[in-house]
Amino acid sequence: MASVITAERIADLIEQAPGWALVALTVSQERLRADARREVAEHVDSALDQPIDVEAGLLRLPL
Repeated sequence: MASVITAERIADLIEQAPGWALVALTVSQERLRADARREVAEHVDSALDQPIDVEAGLLRLPL
């Protein structure tokens, strides 16, 4: 099952992005801000491609 895209999900993924990228979004150098935007976007994009594990809290038993 693919990830459900919601504003809350995107906000959570941005919060989980690498710290350097989040900080670099605010610096004065345009090149560093561009690198940071790309890093955050790649993080969100790759996370949205991952399936949501709805049974993450359940223990898988052998059959």
